[in-house]
Amino acid sequence: MSKKVLVTGVAGFIGSHLVKSLHALGYDVAGCDKVDPATGIGGVADTADPLLARLRNERLAACVTQYGVKYFQIDLGQTDAFASVVAQWQPDTVVHLAAQAGVRHSMQAPMDFVTPNLVGFSHVLDACHRHQVPQLLYASSSSVYGMRSQVPFLETDRTDQPQSFYAATKMANEMMAYAYHSQYGMASLGMRFFTVYGPWGRPDMAPMLFAKAILAGEPIRVFNQGRMRRDFTYIDDIVSGVIACADKPATPNPDFEASLPDPATSWAPHRVFNIGNAQPTELLRFISVLEQALGREAIQDLQPMQPGDVVATAADTSALEAWVGFRPSTSIEQGVEAFARWYRDVYVPMVA
Repeated sequence: MSKKVLVTGVAGFIGSHLVKSLHALGYDVAGCDKVDPATGIGGVADTADPLLARLRNERLAACVTQYGVKYFQIDLGQTDAFASVVAQWQPDTVVHLAAQAGVRHSMQAPMDFVTPNLVGFSHVLDACHRHQVPQLLYASSSSVYGMRSQVPFLETDRTDQPQSFYAATKMANEMMAYAYHSQYGMASLGMRFFTVYGPWGRPDMAPMLFAKAILAGEPIRVFNQGRMRRDFTYIDDIVSGVIACADKPATPNPDFEASLPDPATSWAPHRVFNIGNAQPTELLRFISVLEQALGREAIQDLQPMQPGDVVATAADTSALEAWVGFRPSTSIEQGVEAFARWYRDVYVPMVA
């Protein structure tokens, strides 16, 4: 009997790629999201941005028609909505990816993040506990490291000084999961994703904005004069890391010391791992590689640093490699070329 996996945020960027790979590997997959299959609309942001709604609609259609995903349209913010899905589907693993994303959006409208990221996650935790789901994987973010100047980031580094409300919600998720495993012994594993890019990404993500402007001959805004470094991680590597974690549930740390606690492990079955490329790239180089892939030169509008941004992110993934043998394999050149090919051949005709 194949392993049953329930993915939240299945119409999202990472969720749709994940279920595609799970299906190919023979998992029995169900997914839930707020998105209406008929319109692609799942919230205020989708209503305001028709391109985002179109992308969600296309992703969801592929999940259901091509990858055989059993789809549940629910709002995680509603009490017992997710619990009813868990009771019906009885998954072996829940992978929680649904969230309101965007550091800059959270600087402008922090209240948009409360229900999906905090209330919604509390409902996921409680449903997994009440229905005794064997393991929960959930998405965190590299943004929890705040303004740390020392790189690469380690899972044991301090994460108590977030620079955006989005980062604060992700750190809160880790604390909420920790509380549930401490109180109830529930197995949970947090995944701190680093700057994910690739086909079918959100329209507000830098690669999408850059590609659109470059092909249109319009300026691209380059913050901090392009001297920022990001651990750009191709979507296929993120998915491989998630699946590797799904295949090895969190276990207690036998060396855990309560007097000197390791925040990435516990005496109970709880782990937190970085999932990133472990090779930070300067933004100007990323733009240069994208220019080559698109065959056009960018018009760069160099801007100062934005509030809430950090100068550099870099993942130390040695703990994850030791845990599941994960190592990213996609170079910036390979990933950007794949993204640019999808953008030209699929996205541009789709939105024309």
